[in-house]
Amino acid sequence: MSAEREVAEAATVVAVAEAEAGEDASSQLPKAEEAAGDAQPPAASEGPVAPSPPPLRCLVLTGFGGYDKVGDRVMVLIRSGMWQEEVTVPSAQTFLMPEAMTFEEAAALLVNYITAYMVLFDFGNLRPGHSVLVHMAAGGVGMAAVQLCRTVENVMVFGTASAGKHEVLKESGVTHPIDYHTTDYVEEIKKISPKGVDIVLDPLGGSDTAKGYNLLKPMGKVVTYGMANLLTGPKRNLMAVARTWWNQFSVTALQLLPANRAVCGFHLGYLEGETELVSGVVARLVALYNQGHIKPHIDSVWPFEKVADAMRQMQEKRNVGKVLLVPGPEKEN
Repeated sequence: MSAEREVAEAATVVAVAEAEAGEDASSQLPKAEEAAGDAQPPAASEGPVAPSPPPLRCLVLTGFGGYDKVGDRVMVLIRSGMWQEEVTVPSAQTFLMPEAMTFEEAAALLVNYITAYMVLFDFGNLRPGHSVLVHMAAGGVGMAAVQLCRTVENVMVFGTASAGKHEVLKESGVTHPIDYHTTDYVEEIKKISPKGVDIVLDPLGGSDTAKGYNLLKPMGKVVTYGMANLLTGPKRNLMAVARTWWNQFSVTALQLLPANRAVCGFHLGYLEGETELVSGVVARLVALYNQGHIKPHIDSVWPFEKVADAMRQMQEKRNVGKVLLVPGPEKEN
């Protein structure tokens, strides 16, 4: 692949949601990935000319990406502009897909798993015997975090989600699912782990960040990566926004000193230029996928023309895992 534009003709798969309601918009993360598929040469034919096939959807790469040939299947990590059938991206923001990976899995992997991995391991320093609180555990990042926790021995995972999703969460590795609709998760955690937890994954913001901070054990960390509490449904609620903003947690360095706790902030979009850092994380995630330790959980797949239905799936909190948009006919969910 030269500096000129090379085309990897593809069936495009675009990820649009992180499952537990509001997570996609609130997480302040890149909102989409794309997987490009194998290019097929036109077949030779004799006799009457057949009708022309529909135009191939394509991913145009710029620059040298180290691929062997046009048609290599790649995942794309880019901040915006992916809700369309044809895109142009720098090759440095693409990653080769494992042979066994489906396009849907590729679309669900990068944003969710990079976020979960860096929050847990780079910031959280997850180690054997730790305890972790995962909010929105049935969402894209939440499910990724639960799977990654299973790669470390003896990790206790508390996960908040609607009661109807608890069975799936238990199967995925959540030790203690908590229904945040009916239960005070702080009290529930303290019953099981009186000293609290080592790591809190916080996509909520507002007063929940303060609750997470106060749940930390000594040397514990709360990592905030979203503001889901700003979202109250399909319509904007300015009072809810103001209330969340007013209750947003803040702490000074002098308060942190005697507490022996840490507060971290993560925003994958602002790591766009950190190619080496992000590529290293992707390499580790691909290895974990190939070893069978992680596998993206797909809730449902929707065609572009049903984007409103896909968003409603999240807003009504009906999905478990990733919601995807695809260019093409609707797939059975």
